[in-house]
Amino acid sequence: MLMRTDPFRELDRLAQQVFGTPTGPSAMAMDAYRSGDEFLVHFDLPGIDPESIELDVERNVLNVRAERRSPAPEDAEMVVAERPTGNFTRQLFLGETLDTDRIDASYDAGVLTLRIPVAEQAKPRRIQITGGGSERKELGS
Repeated sequence: MLMRTDPFRELDRLAQQVFGTPTGPSAMAMDAYRSGDEFLVHFDLPGIDPESIELDVERNVLNVRAERRSPAPEDAEMVVAERPTGNFTRQLFLGETLDTDRIDASYDAGVLTLRIPVAEQAKPRRIQITGGGSERKELGS
C-alpha cells in the first residue's frame, strides 16, 4: 500500500550521525498500518506548530511538510542546540486501493495522524452465482 523503505532517508540519517549536520530537510518518524477498512499513518512532529504542516496528494503520492523554528531569539547565544529545527518532509506512495479523496488528518500531542479509507472497489465483497435453474447460490456459502 506504500513504499516500506527509503534508502535515501537511511543515507541522510547516516550522514547526519557521521558529520553532525543535516544534509537537507529532515525526515519524520512514521508508523503505518491497516485497521479494518482504513489505513492509519502516524508521524512524530513534536513541537511543530500545526499551522506549519502542509499535506497534499497528487497522483497517489502524499507529501507531508512541516517546519519547526527555534524558540530562541535571533540574537541569543545558543549554549546547547540538540533539538532539530528547520523543514521536515516525508513522501508516501499510496496504492490504488486507497481512497485519497477522503483522507482525514488530525494533530494531537505532537503526532500527526492520517486516516486513509480503503477504496470501495478494493474491499472484499460477495458475488452471487445464478444456476441453470431457479435456485441461487452465494459464492463462499
